[in-house]
Amino acid sequence: MKRLFVDTGAWYAVVDKKDPDHSRAEHFLRNNKIPILTTNFVFDETVTLLRSRLGWSVAKDFGERLKKSGFVSIIAVKYEDEEKAWEIFLKYKDKDFSYTDCASFAVMERLKIDIAFTFDRHFQAMGFKAVL
Repeated sequence: MKRLFVDTGAWYAVVDKKDPDHSRAEHFLRNNKIPILTTNFVFDETVTLLRSRLGWSVAKDFGERLKKSGFVSIIAVKYEDEEKAWEIFLKYKDKDFSYTDCASFAVMERLKIDIAFTFDRHFQAMGFKAVL
C-alpha cells in the first residue's frame, strides 16, 4: 500500500495561515487521497514549533486533531531506526540534516516509503520524492 510521509515543515505550513507555503500545503492536504504517516519525532517537533510560534492552544488543537485522525498514522521511531538515523547523521556531516530528519529517512527506508509531503530539500537530497 502506498503511503505518504509528512514532515514538520508541511504540518506547520498547513496550520500557520501566515506561512508562505500555507495555501499550497492546505490545498494539497485537502486533495490528498494517499494514507498519511508521520513519526512521533515529527509530532514532537511540530507541536513544539507550533507552541513556540503560535501558542499552546494552537499546538494542543493540532495535536488532538492529528491523534484523532483516522487517516494519519503516527508511528513510533524504533531502536533500529535511531541507530540508522545516527549513521546517517554521522555520514552526512556536510549536510544540515537534523536528527529528526535522519530518523524520518530511516523510517521511510524501513517502510519503503519514497514520497514525502515536505518543503525540506533534505528529503530530495536523500533520494525521496517531495510532492511540493
